[in-house]
Amino acid sequence: MQMGTRWAVGAEAPARLPQLVVDAVKAIEVDLEGIDTSLLRWTLTWLEGNPVVELDDGTVIRYSGGEVVIVASTD
Repeated sequence: MQMGTRWAVGAEAPARLPQLVVDAVKAIEVDLEGIDTSLLRWTLTWLEGNPVVELDDGTVIRYSGGEVVIVASTD
């Protein structure tokens, strides 16, 4: 696994992410409207060349084979 980067909720996602992942990030952020997200950050890592994006609340977005899978936090 190679390290990626971190960014705040509402900030621009890294340009190297596939558009489907960026769209998934934006959709999740819309669901967070009305919640204090000032301390939440996204973390991007790469697993076998595919991006894995995790929000500090435990929500995970995985991209593989041209598909996005979102695993929502149970909190």
